[in-house]
Amino acid sequence: MSNYANEPVKAIDGRARTVREMLDKAKYAIDFYQREYAWQERQVRELVDDLTGKFLDHYEPGHARHEVERYGHYFLGSVVLSHKRSLRFVVDGQQRLTTLTLLLIYLHNLQAERPDRVEVRDLIYSERYGRKSFNIDVPDRTGVMQDLLEGKTPEVNGETESVRNLAARYADIVDHIPQEIADAALPFFIDWLLDNVHLVAIEAYSDEDAYTIFETMNDRGLSLSLPDMLKGYMLANITHEDDQRAVNAIWKAQMLRLREIGAEDDVDFFKDWLRARHAQTIRPGRKGAENKDFERIGSEFHRWVRDQKDQLGLVDEDGFTRFVKRDLQFYAKRYGEIRRAAVTLTPGWEAIRYNADRGFTLQSQTMLAPLTPVDPADVSRRKVALIADFLDIWLARRIWNFRTISYSSVKYTLFQLTKELRDRDAATLSEYLRSQLDEQPESFAGAPRFRMHMQNYRQVRHILARLTHWVDTQCGVASHFEDLISEGRARPFEIEHIWADQYERFADRFTHPSDFETERNRIGGLLLLQRGINQSLNDATYEDKRDAYAAHGANLLARSLHPQAYRNNPAFLGLIDRTGLPFRAYDAFGTEEQLERQELYIRIAEWVWNPSRLDLDGEKPPVHEPIVGQDDDECGNGTEHGARHVLRLAFWTRLLDHAKTRGDLHASISPSRYNWIGQCREGMWWNYTVVQDETRAELYIDSPEPSLNKALYDALLSHKADIENAFGGPLLWQRLDDKRACRISTSVRGGWVDESTWPQAIEQAVDGMERLYSALAPLVRDVQGRSP
Repeated sequence: MSNYANEPVKAIDGRARTVREMLDKAKYAIDFYQREYAWQERQVRELVDDLTGKFLDHYEPGHARHEVERYGHYFLGSVVLSHKRSLRFVVDGQQRLTTLTLLLIYLHNLQAERPDRVEVRDLIYSERYGRKSFNIDVPDRTGVMQDLLEGKTPEVNGETESVRNLAARYADIVDHIPQEIADAALPFFIDWLLDNVHLVAIEAYSDEDAYTIFETMNDRGLSLSLPDMLKGYMLANITHEDDQRAVNAIWKAQMLRLREIGAEDDVDFFKDWLRARHAQTIRPGRKGAENKDFERIGSEFHRWVRDQKDQLGLVDEDGFTRFVKRDLQFYAKRYGEIRRAAVTLTPGWEAIRYNADRGFTLQSQTMLAPLTPVDPADVSRRKVALIADFLDIWLARRIWNFRTISYSSVKYTLFQLTKELRDRDAATLSEYLRSQLDEQPESFAGAPRFRMHMQNYRQVRHILARLTHWVDTQCGVASHFEDLISEGRARPFEIEHIWADQYERFADRFTHPSDFETERNRIGGLLLLQRGINQSLNDATYEDKRDAYAAHGANLLARSLHPQAYRNNPAFLGLIDRTGLPFRAYDAFGTEEQLERQELYIRIAEWVWNPSRLDLDGEKPPVHEPIVGQDDDECGNGTEHGARHVLRLAFWTRLLDHAKTRGDLHASISPSRYNWIGQCREGMWWNYTVVQDETRAELYIDSPEPSLNKALYDALLSHKADIENAFGGPLLWQRLDDKRACRISTSVRGGWVDESTWPQAIEQAVDGMERLYSALAPLVRDVQGRSP
């Protein structure tokens, strides 16, 4: 007997509801047989772009909050519900409702403690009979939803497809919300979303009625897709039967190949192709503006082609035939190659995969722009590679400078770039893209305090993967980028903080736990470690962590903190020698050490995202930019340290400029804020050190093995007279028996504190280094060559 046998018969009810009415303290269940949340990045991006775009059509910075009521409305679609067992079950529409919940969670987190925050918690979860649960109540999703609500990174390894998709789509929302929404407009947008966005809720009181409605609404058996309608237009304008057959066969074959890549790739191909090669206009970002080429191609490209037939050369039968036989076939093949490279690392096109991992979706459009059907295959590949590398560098710099790469934020810039790239040959394309990077205001050295925060976890993880992968591969260590970024493998890599989350260990350096948390998340204090190692360390001290990195064979970026990484590792020492990267081991890791490590990461980033990748004559070492603005004020260390760092940076800049006129010993290193700079040669450090009133040139013997350091020092000391004679004067010999290292040096008067002393101090210090290296280097090589 029906559960509703004693209830009056209820009609099917349908009415429009706002998001607030739909979700406020509501409760919806989803039957076990249709619980999968399956939306992908594309659907989330389109929803976010539609919502934010519609809102920004009406919002102006000078508006008062109450004016939101007059903004335009947006229809989000219908939801079919079935009433049973005293619950409302979602029969159709769970993808939209779940994504709305993810968006509301993000908006809840984004508001933090803003005084103008709009409370949205009742639309996300509610409490009944003492039980708190999410309004879209699916038990196996509770854990991931709770993590997201608390601002945590969910653990999705071994979880269901729905759980993995929820975490990934939340990250997509973070990536795609435009900056203008996240700032002053945020409460306005939330007000608008809750009360001006509508759904139609269709409620039935039996599953039979609910599914009849669902099937009727989704019966599209006779409807044509946009590509099908465009094909019909093409064939209608071709009269020769043989040409019709050929065009139809080409069309079907290419669409089938595209749909094998993704269910919507045939549609996306036409959008990217027509925007890349033919769109001339884009809708201005102002209230009331009408759709232009870019938007029309996105929503009705079949009609746009018909309206623009003269521009497209569709003036006679030959034009229609050529459009398919030559153009469509050529660009569909190139698009397919690009899309496959976005999923699988492809030699020469690795940057396409890197850009896709960031969630960047505009690269296909940009890459098709300079291609022409007469390009040989190797020329097409070279053009695509140039644009992929350009975008990789351009995006990395933006992210490092806390700039968003969301679709809505960069689509205007990328559209203008697309137009500039059309029909360029490889040489002019290379030159133009390089000039764009040279003019880009964002740089790595220009943002020395880059850190991880709640909204950029995905992008920081990508950056750490790239730095880690680059260091290992440069040293011949097996490294797989896909392993570093995969969250579905048995032991995925996770972000490891070098500083444990223990404020009390740093309370003497930071006035508040929030200051400590900010500094703890600086990129220089982060690593990638496999789960298990990462979890086992948890609250361990730095000394224990450093030993674990070495003992468990972690990547070189992690192991470089330990002296063992420098022992019997000629490839790693060769990398240091070749690049001048300031790697060194640390016995302790405090604020100064983390700042040094931050600088190391900046210098590695300049190698990884080296703009000379775009030069047709081959990649060259990067030109390192001075690191500015990185003083210790944010760490609570006072302005005195900040002024000291500024002066040191200026001093080293002038010293290195002069040193490069005398030789190449320090030609590959960059100015620093610290009191020393150095170059590793012959496995030893040739350093400059500056204090307030003195500058020193030295050989710093500091291999990982103390006994070897002392043995080398003693061997050199036995030739002291010859060495000092070759040097031209006495040297300071320091065996430093209480330390691992030894030092042989010469000092001159004049340091960083008095700029008037710099010219003489720099001249004498550089001269001293030149004579020191000439006197010592041959003996160092000789002694090392005789060592067992």
